[in-house]
Amino acid sequence: MRAKAGFGSGLLGVLIFSGSLPATRLAVSGFAPLFLTAARAVIAALLGGALLWLLRQTRPARGDLAALALVSLGVVVGFPLLTALALRGMTSAQAIVFVGMLPLATALFGVLRGGERPRPAFWLFSVLGSAAVAGFALSQGGAAGAGPNLLMLAAILLCGLGYAEGAALSRRLGGWQVISWALLLALPAMAILACITWPARWDGIGAPAWSGLAYVSVFSMLVGFVFWYRGLALGGIASVGQLQLLQPFLGLALAALIVGEPVSGTMLAVSAAVVLCVAGARRFA
Repeated sequence: MRAKAGFGSGLLGVLIFSGSLPATRLAVSGFAPLFLTAARAVIAALLGGALLWLLRQTRPARGDLAALALVSLGVVVGFPLLTALALRGMTSAQAIVFVGMLPLATALFGVLRGGERPRPAFWLFSVLGSAAVAGFALSQGGAAGAGPNLLMLAAILLCGLGYAEGAALSRRLGGWQVISWALLLALPAMAILACITWPARWDGIGAPAWSGLAYVSVFSMLVGFVFWYRGLALGGIASVGQLQLLQPFLGLALAALIVGEPVSGTMLAVSAAVVLCVAGARRFA
């Protein structure tokens, strides 16, 4: 029951995160990447802080601060900033190449930081699933320049670290509490950055950019982590982390609804293969 609950909660988190890249693409059409990163963190921190205060949550111990700092570095600052910068020089399809590698990064840090020891068959299914995602994205999107590629690679590594570290903390502090405390820890720096990068004019910022900012601030930065960290804590970092293999295809489906991009039969076929890899990886984790 615990594993099933973790799997279901993790799936909800992935569904929410799947809208992150399309929303970020919308947001960077009107906001600079630095301001977008700071603004989304400040908005989410205020919401998370309000929840912590209203529900009278106990402050984390001093020993948890280092781990919370790593969560902040990975998912509050690193991934949002680096993906926003990368998406100004690459397409969503090209970014999917790297998002498909996120389960491997999460599993790797789950082993290094979370003490998990998945069986060898898990790594086989994980690599196969990542290869399927990468192959599909490369066939659709082509290659981007070295700069955006390196930015996305760094973003995925930092995100995997933040996911694994947050999952380990969630076992003690709770899922939504971890991301809320991590956001508050980063709030002073993000508030200063928001003031420094404040847009000179607001009248030229369109509704799509505002809607993108709203989504990444509330859902990508806070609500999604409530389900995601709970899923990782209950079902295991390596096992539930494989659900991220579905994220690129869910993201493309959302992009099709928002932008009108076609969904090909190849995408559906590769999605089915990825589902099988997720099931295999979960069995052997």
